[in-house]
Amino acid sequence: MTEYVYPPVIAAAKVMFRALDLRCTVEGAQNIPRTGGAVLVSNHISYLDFIFAGLAARPAERMVRFMAKKEVFDHRISGPLMRGMKHIPVDRQAGAAAYRDALNALKDGEVLGVFAEATISRSFTVKDIKAGAVRMAASAKVPMIPVALWGTQRLWTKGRPRNLRQRHVPVTILVGEPMYPTRVRDFTPVVDELHSRMSELVERAQREYPETPRPGEEWWQPAYLGGTAPTPEEAAEMDAKEAAERSAP
Repeated sequence: MTEYVYPPVIAAAKVMFRALDLRCTVEGAQNIPRTGGAVLVSNHISYLDFIFAGLAARPAERMVRFMAKKEVFDHRISGPLMRGMKHIPVDRQAGAAAYRDALNALKDGEVLGVFAEATISRSFTVKDIKAGAVRMAASAKVPMIPVALWGTQRLWTKGRPRNLRQRHVPVTILVGEPMYPTRVRDFTPVVDELHSRMSELVERAQREYPETPRPGEEWWQPAYLGGTAPTPEEAAEMDAKEAAERSAP
């Protein structure tokens, strides 16, 4: 399959990394298979996470097809790029089509990227995750690989102005060991195990991060490490309020 859009986008991302002197550390990339389908399940703390989660697959020379909300594909600029990179649109009112497209991609040997929390975590901890990624991996009989990102929230996250001129920001990308879910009636135990593994990776990335916030920048540190990010409970209330406002007539 000829790729006309993805390689130039990767090249542009590398130019951006160099311009900002981002210090990206990838650990565990050997866990991503060089051939065959796989589901990468990443935490979600930034609008740029798809770039960095995709970076985890570059040592294996894989291109990740991400599932993203339909609105991104409707945008006049991002839409053509997303379609050109063969990402998969998700219409939350009609999710069956996206699930079918994702399953077909996995069976065709693609690497699928999923943010199982569905939305950005304001608390920078792992929110409740959906079972879709587990179901897809089990149905396609492919490995499911947890990924933890940390540092990307400093560039652009929910509720904060984007700061794409900030230089020298460390970005940590940890790739966990594969899981091999099988088709069962109840996926809850596997979802719980995935959540546990993702949380362990994220917390490790946070504790081992090479920088601490400067005075006035404590917003990007989770509350449990002394930062001023919302607690998971506060973040859940903020999400609920936002959802109610969005659905109001």
